[in-house]
Amino acid sequence: MFEHSLCLGAYLFCLGIYGLITSRNMIRALMSLELMLNGVNINLITFSSFLDSEEIKGQVFAIFIIAIAAAEAAIGLAIVLNIYRNRNSIRIDQFDLLKW
Repeated sequence: MFEHSLCLGAYLFCLGIYGLITSRNMIRALMSLELMLNGVNINLITFSSFLDSEEIKGQVFAIFIIAIAAAEAAIGLAIVLNIYRNRNSIRIDQFDLLKW
């Protein structure tokens, strides 16, 4: 069970990295970032339950990561919607709003 959980977490993390590197769409990049965070959560909970089953340190860190991911998703989607209103595109290579 331990190895399967670690492999699942590593697979989700690698899938998220691949999606983040190859995506041109900002929504897809945000979803890939969420996959990476979920892979880290699975590994944190797995290591926490394997190394010390009486304490809940991994679960507490996972809850913090979930809260940060929710805030990141809300702020990221707000930024994407604002850029879409101005440029009518959500492609990453067309984000040049901050350039002089």
